[in-house]
Amino acid sequence: MGDNSELIRRYRQAVESGDMSAMSALIDETGADDFIQEWPQSGERINRENSKKLNEQYAEQTGTSPTFQIQGIRDAGDLAVIEGTIDYGNGIPVRYVGIAEFRDGKVARVTEYFADPFEAPAWRAPFVEQMAAAGDVA
Repeated sequence: MGDNSELIRRYRQAVESGDMSAMSALIDETGADDFIQEWPQSGERINRENSKKLNEQYAEQTGTSPTFQIQGIRDAGDLAVIEGTIDYGNGIPVRYVGIAEFRDGKVARVTEYFADPFEAPAWRAPFVEQMAAAGDVA
C-alpha cells in the first residue's frame, strides 16, 4: 500500500478549480495506462484516453459547466472514497460517491455513483432524524 495523499490533494485541487481540462490533465498525469472509469448506473465504462476526451468536450456537448463540492474524502492505502455534490447548472445538487483504486502510485480505477435528491416519504418521519439537504452546508 502506498501513500496516495499527493494524488488526492491534486484531485481535490482539480475538482475545486471547476476546470474540466484540469481533470483531463490529471488523468493524463496520474492515471495508470489501463485506467478505467465506470458509471454503473448508466452501464458505461471509459478508458483513459476517452475519459480525457469526455472531460475536454463536456462543456461543448452539454452547454454546461458543472460545479463539484467535495464533502469528504476517506482514504486507506490503495482505496479512497470521495463524497460530494455536483450542480450541473440547474441548481439541483446531485449526490456523488466515487471509489478510487490506486496501483503503483497511479489511479487504476474509479467507480462513480450519482443520485438525484428526492423527498422522503412522510410515513418515515417518526423513525428518522432529518439531515441537511444535499446542497446545504452544515
